[in-house]
Amino acid sequence: MNQKRDEKNLPDHSASYWRKDKISKIFPPLKENIKADTTIIGGGMTGILAAYMLAREGKNVVLLEGSSLLDGTTGFTTAKVTAQHDVMYSQLIEMHGEEQAGFYYDAQVEAMDEIRAIIDRHEIDCDFKYQDAILHAGTGQGKRMLKKEKHAYDMIGIKGELTDQTSLPFHTEKALIMKDQAHFHPVKFLEAIVKEVEKSGGRIYENTTALSTESSDEGMTVKTKGGYDVQCRHAIMATHFPFDDKKGFYFSRLHPNRSYTLAVKTEKNIPDGMYLGIDQPSFSMRHAEMGGEKIAIFGGEGHKTGKSIDTLQHFENIRRFVDNYYGIKEVLHRWSAQDLTPPDEVPYIGQAVTGQPGLLVATGYKKWGMTNSMAAATLLRDLILGKENRYKELFAPTRTHLKKETGKAILKELADDGAQMMKSHLKRREKHVDELKNGEGAIVSIKGKRTGAYRDEQGELHLIDPTCTHMNCGVDWNNGEKSWDCPCHGSRFSCTGEVIEGPAVEPLKKLNNQ
Repeated sequence: MNQKRDEKNLPDHSASYWRKDKISKIFPPLKENIKADTTIIGGGMTGILAAYMLAREGKNVVLLEGSSLLDGTTGFTTAKVTAQHDVMYSQLIEMHGEEQAGFYYDAQVEAMDEIRAIIDRHEIDCDFKYQDAILHAGTGQGKRMLKKEKHAYDMIGIKGELTDQTSLPFHTEKALIMKDQAHFHPVKFLEAIVKEVEKSGGRIYENTTALSTESSDEGMTVKTKGGYDVQCRHAIMATHFPFDDKKGFYFSRLHPNRSYTLAVKTEKNIPDGMYLGIDQPSFSMRHAEMGGEKIAIFGGEGHKTGKSIDTLQHFENIRRFVDNYYGIKEVLHRWSAQDLTPPDEVPYIGQAVTGQPGLLVATGYKKWGMTNSMAAATLLRDLILGKENRYKELFAPTRTHLKKETGKAILKELADDGAQMMKSHLKRREKHVDELKNGEGAIVSIKGKRTGAYRDEQGELHLIDPTCTHMNCGVDWNNGEKSWDCPCHGSRFSCTGEVIEGPAVEPLKKLNNQ
């Protein structure tokens, strides 16, 4: 007799709460050579919004997505629409100066306003709700950080309230409130935007992987895995990690991190507001509504991609935290997301590399993609149309005004990558292939050779060469997502070796299981 699953336990499979509402239309793959004014590579929030912005300006837009729309980070966010991006304005002032820090804040506020304007313009039902954003600390060090951050708010002109009182069920030393922020349902919002892109003449192709871009006097050529090309004046890489990185060296300028999220029905009421703890380990909390009932969205447990031995444990740590303070009726969904952080805290948005004005990029949102996606779409539109935009220099990927500390951070990351590359090829704890249960993967030794093995739910064994196709680091098994993850630059592959996240563009080599 099958036992009923304990609803307080983690779901067996990872699946985003937002992705239960999918983009209803399926788009075909590209099957011919075509021309466009602008080609946008990547069907997440940035790519869809950029297509929307440019199509409304009368541009002939093509959007290419390697799998399905919103299969990347956008579909796995916590969907906070806020300018309060953790404790960062004090850091921005130190790295970039007061004016540039103020520009960053202004860009986020304008992005929030534009999201609301689009929702009103098209009457989009996407659960948009104004909420206060609240940073909180339970330690003396955290308290000092929040006081410093409040001082940065005052310098820039951000309205913020420092308080000792919160609605949280545990002790806090101090909290910093940014009022009138928001959260929403990103998939419901973007499904409506996709329809508007089509109405404006935009063309969308799914299951169309872009492999490379070529620049010439005539413009850009985007080459796809299917063998078909798109000729265009401008190409935008909105693929989360820039897939064409021959000159930009983004792999050395972006730090990939994973974080984990649960959607939970709780016994105690979840307060209004969007909370983020700044102590370690930190947890994020907001609510959503499902059938008129409040459910909680809890996130946290971040770490560098590929550097966790047991990723399921991160979900379990969040589950215990929630159960301890709010009580769990049922864990509805669990999922994780990957994001990229630049060493100077500011996204790269604009011309991807010097000397190629037709190739643009948007990346490095450091887990705050809702407002940064809108800021990116607006800036990219203005760059293509030749309009002035006061945030151009702040976000420029080719910016030269980085502080010495940023250069040191890049060198440290490169050294860490080198050390990680060596570690990834050293012999680790390995299972025997016969020990693998259905649905389990691991690094095993077969005839003395290090091999990646996954046994599917039907018992069939799938073997891969565990060498990342980006820069030959060794991948490791992610038991929470059932994927092969690279600890060097964040590439991720499915259990059978297909690319999930770049910078890799080629799958892992499959091996004979005889």
